[in-house]
Amino acid sequence: MHASIRRYKTRPGAAEELLQRVNAGFAAIISQAPGFLAYYALNAGNNVVVSFSLFDSADTAAASNRLAADWVRENIAALVVAPPEISGGPVTTMITARSGTTEDESLNI
Repeated sequence: MHASIRRYKTRPGAAEELLQRVNAGFAAIISQAPGFLAYYALNAGNNVVVSFSLFDSADTAAASNRLAADWVRENIAALVVAPPEISGGPVTTMITARSGTTEDESLNI
């Protein structure tokens, strides 16, 4: 499992509009991407929006970054003030409310 984290700096006051557009458009697109596992987006305050995507491989996570870049360019470029900061990598630990324990087996640690 691989994660991609994207941090967007928005124009002052534009974070909520950006999130509304993500909910109305990008969420459906990324959920259909090959290898998709999960997607989260949040208003981190101070005109920052962060998204967190989970994919089944490094290749599909990297492809999601290209997908996001295309969508941002076409749909919300006027709301952001700089290219996103992108980080990510293999997920090494995952704990869920259901399991209450580390999901080692599914992560191939």
